[in-house]
Amino acid sequence: MITSALKQDENHGLRIAVIIPSYRVTHHIIRVLQEIGPEVERIYVVDDCCPDQSGDYVQKHCDDQRVRVLRHTQNQGVGGAVMTGYQAGIEEGMDILVKVDGDGQMDPALIPEIVRPIAQQQADYTKGNRFFDLEAVRAMPGVRLFGNAILSFMTKISSGYWHLFDPTNGYTAIHANVARHLPMKKISRRYFFETDLLFRLNTLRAVVADIPMEAKYGTEVSNLKIRRIAGEFLFKHALNFGKRIFYNYYLRDISLGSLQLPIGLLLLAFGGFFGAYHWMASWLYQQASTPGTVMLAGLPVLLGIQFLLAFIGQDIATVPSRPIAPSLRRTAVHTSTMSVATT
Repeated sequence: MITSALKQDENHGLRIAVIIPSYRVTHHIIRVLQEIGPEVERIYVVDDCCPDQSGDYVQKHCDDQRVRVLRHTQNQGVGGAVMTGYQAGIEEGMDILVKVDGDGQMDPALIPEIVRPIAQQQADYTKGNRFFDLEAVRAMPGVRLFGNAILSFMTKISSGYWHLFDPTNGYTAIHANVARHLPMKKISRRYFFETDLLFRLNTLRAVVADIPMEAKYGTEVSNLKIRRIAGEFLFKHALNFGKRIFYNYYLRDISLGSLQLPIGLLLLAFGGFFGAYHWMASWLYQQASTPGTVMLAGLPVLLGIQFLLAFIGQDIATVPSRPIAPSLRRTAVHTSTMSVATT
């Protein structure tokens, strides 16, 4: 069983805060708050313009002095709630910011494990991964399992973190020094938040680590509908991939991958179009293509694939591996307007 508190020598005296986006979670949030261990110094409950007035509910039913209620006058989605929590934690001088959902699916006893790699300067950002234990995966609903597999593959490509899985997992922790440098106004506010945040972290060259965890599924209902957001996610992943390639391979640095990608794409496109044109001509005129024509079409395709595979290998090899949090200076952050209530 995982201990409920980090030892002093493990967290190095770092101040830990928990952020709980609150929207229609009044049936679970008090139990979640009660299970948060003493290693946490501050708890931010962000009432995201909840129709159930969860902020008032927490104030009425929770007497934990660590809890602060932050309120949005307009619903901003989970990303907006987390950004508000990040800003509040930075203002109060917190060192590590942990995001936990209020629906009871995330075990607060895992907070020491989620925080430990950051406290030990092994990572800048950590996230849960429900796929380490294959036996536990069987408990996951089939739709979520399939959706996570697809989203994980797209996230690997767009974010550049090829070693990560379960990208929509919202059990996360980040060093405040890194959070200060995030472009908070640009990060997606709703369902694309977790994957967009990974892309932003890659542009900072932050180290990200997966933490094994087991999700709990009860009476809560997920608002994420794969069919509704599939097109939006595909477009945003493609956009982030293009920006990441430009930033990392052409704007900030020039490497072997900067040549492999365009050469591979050009060869693949030439061979594909050339081959398709002559295949159509052969079909229309009922005349077989010469061996030379076939080779002229096939060879660029094969070479193009080889160049693209080499680029992927280069991209995988350049996944950030040195934490940046220790070297970042504390800088001011522009906060959004919010009202704060203290329980």
